[in-house]
Amino acid sequence: MLFCSKRPTIKSLLSIKPLFVFPLLALSFQAFAKNDEVAAGEAQRWGTNMTQGVTATSHEIYDLHMLIFMICVWIGVVVFGIMFYSMIMHRKSAGAVPSKFHESTIVELAWTIIPAVILVAMAVPATSTLIKIYDTSDADIDIKVVGYQWKWQYEYLGEEVSFFSNMSTPQDEIYGRAPKGEHYLLEVDEPVVIPINKKVRFLITANDVIHAWWVPALAVKRDAIPGYINDVWTIVDEPGIYRGQCAELCGKAHGFMPIVVHAMDEVDYEQWLNGKKAEAAELKAAMSQTFTMDELVARGEEVYNTWGCGSCHGASGAGGIGPSLAGSSITTGPINGHLSLMVNGVQGTMMQAFGEQLNNVDMAAVITFKRNKWGNNMGDMLQPADVLNYKRSL
Repeated sequence: MLFCSKRPTIKSLLSIKPLFVFPLLALSFQAFAKNDEVAAGEAQRWGTNMTQGVTATSHEIYDLHMLIFMICVWIGVVVFGIMFYSMIMHRKSAGAVPSKFHESTIVELAWTIIPAVILVAMAVPATSTLIKIYDTSDADIDIKVVGYQWKWQYEYLGEEVSFFSNMSTPQDEIYGRAPKGEHYLLEVDEPVVIPINKKVRFLITANDVIHAWWVPALAVKRDAIPGYINDVWTIVDEPGIYRGQCAELCGKAHGFMPIVVHAMDEVDYEQWLNGKKAEAAELKAAMSQTFTMDELVARGEEVYNTWGCGSCHGASGAGGIGPSLAGSSITTGPINGHLSLMVNGVQGTMMQAFGEQLNNVDMAAVITFKRNKWGNNMGDMLQPADVLNYKRSL
């Protein structure tokens, strides 16, 4: 009998006739098939498959991925099927006698030609897709992307629009003091905005270390390398918000460099672009203004929180990874030394050079804020003109 009270052994299992083996295998496959929907749901929930994306290129890449995956699966099925069939049907206990031969030209030709044909069949569509991916010509919009530790700068070439994009996830969520939001670590204060149905070329580089600009839904990923520009393009068909991250380990806050791309209708995009141009004009006018202490402190506090200064120096300036700002020799020392530190940074430390990152108004504001907060009460302040004059003297 097939089933008995005795514990089965390898020899007893191998003695089962193929007549019984194949129905058992069929039942097993049927059981797996019944759970296809559950498995598909779990795969989607855990993200175990490649993202299908929202662009024509991303769909081509996904289809190519699935084609090659299925080819590999069927190769495995055939190879292991032949192997297990040979083990069962030609085992010694069944009286099989091994053949004795030194070579087989037919077999050698088969295992050479068949893999070659399979490789060519995979290479043709892959090459066609790669050619499309690297064709960045005839772009409608050019956006320069610069990676910093740990933020992104976007510059719309020919439009005089430039801004930084910082992660906006609250510190309370990061340190477990508040529930994590839907887009935890994937939300920014300023998304990069593009119009739909337009070819957008991204020119990607870095200011400090190697980063990588990656948005899975757009099938876009390029390394951001200091002193070198990589380019990539996309055409988004439908409005939406698409999120990504830095995909190259770039330091302590590598996980805090999210990317958010907001695709809009062309009319909405033009309105957004005009609004950004108006903001740039206002900021340019503000460079020559004289601000009060209260105005500088209020704006400086906003800059301190938005730019993540508290992630190193603490939300209350008491220090953490970085030194305390309360009563420090920098925030209570000569104001020109404080300005020099902010503009030039400190080489070999985590203190970055913010001279090219912060505009003159924000630089003056955040320095004034730190010198008159947390008990420092220095009573002095900087104006945007002071920052501009210092930069010109370098």
